[in-house]
Amino acid sequence: MQLQKEKMKTETIVLATAILFTGLMAGIFFTWSNAVKPGIGKLSDLEYLRALQSMNRVILNNTFRIIFIGSILAVAIVPVFYFNLYPKNIFWLFITAFIIYWVGAFGVTIFGNIPLNEILDKTSLETFSLEELKSLRTSIEVKWNNLNLIRTISSVLTFVLLIFSYTLMNR
Repeated sequence: MQLQKEKMKTETIVLATAILFTGLMAGIFFTWSNAVKPGIGKLSDLEYLRALQSMNRVILNNTFRIIFIGSILAVAIVPVFYFNLYPKNIFWLFITAFIIYWVGAFGVTIFGNIPLNEILDKTSLETFSLEELKSLRTSIEVKWNNLNLIRTISSVLTFVLLIFSYTLMNR
């Protein structure tokens, strides 16, 4: 009986961690989509690129890494800890949340936003002409914004699915 209580407690901690971390990531992505990018979008090409370059460098800190990697791991292990619910619908909600998050948040970040960030990071903006700055901004801005919108929607959907799953389990 004690082992069963500990397992249930571990499952709950894993799910709560996934909910917390995906919620935090959804908030970060939403804030970038809703406030940061529209705000810096009003800047000149050089100012915009400098601001984005600076923010992309600053966000790579330990707190962000813990939340980003923690959300990826937590969402992946939730179905493992709740495999005993297979083949019930709630198990499939966990699998759906996992797929949405891994493709729409993690995959898009790794294969979409990070490569754009790396292009910008390696660029010495001060050596660029006004035309080159405009061209660089054009090649990054819309793609980055669209990819971030995908990350925002995926994170919010995952967050909602995990909360919904938790409420279904506790009926």
